[in-house]
Amino acid sequence: MSSEEFEKLQEIYKSLYEELKLMPDRAPTCNAEERKRLLRTFDERHGEADEVLQGMEEELRAAPSSYRNLMSTKLRMYRRDLNKLQRDMKSSTTGFGLSSSTVEGSHHGIYSSQNQQSTHLQSQRALLLQGTDSLNNASLSIERSQRIAAETEHIGNDIIEELGGQREQLDRTRNRLVDTGENLSRSRKVLRAMSRRLVTNKLLLGVIILMELAILGAVIYLKFFRR
Repeated sequence: MSSEEFEKLQEIYKSLYEELKLMPDRAPTCNAEERKRLLRTFDERHGEADEVLQGMEEELRAAPSSYRNLMSTKLRMYRRDLNKLQRDMKSSTTGFGLSSSTVEGSHHGIYSSQNQQSTHLQSQRALLLQGTDSLNNASLSIERSQRIAAETEHIGNDIIEELGGQREQLDRTRNRLVDTGENLSRSRKVLRAMSRRLVTNKLLLGVIILMELAILGAVIYLKFFRR
């Protein structure tokens, strides 16, 4: 997250630098009063830019090692450009009716304003960092919630798959029971048919035995008792 904060501060610095770099060229065309205001504005913006660079240095120390070389190079370049602008502004305002006492008095007032601006920037930066921390915490909370939701979904899918497998097993068991029931029905029909045939065979056998006994009795009667 440090690299993202560094980029935000970098955009703020670039905006300040674009405003600062126009001032040295404007100074020679201004009258004394305008040059005083321009110098005051320059020092205020220069102080803001310096504060932003200090914030970037802090982010550099907290940044991952893979980003530090590029960030350090940019910081050195921004420091060099800012110092050059300060020298250019000093040379532009020298010799245009600004006495040393006037410039010193102006700088004294500007430094007081710069300190106030620095305090304001630090307060804004603290709020920005606090907001960034809150955003990071919210992002982590969302990531945890998404991870828990994904795990819950995975568990739910596993349960659904398991229930699907159990349903298939129950369907197969039910089909086997149906087949078993049909086989038992056919077996009962066969047994009933066999039972009827057995009873029929027993009756026929009884009838045949009775007929044979009757024939045997008739033969004995005719042979021994009827002369």
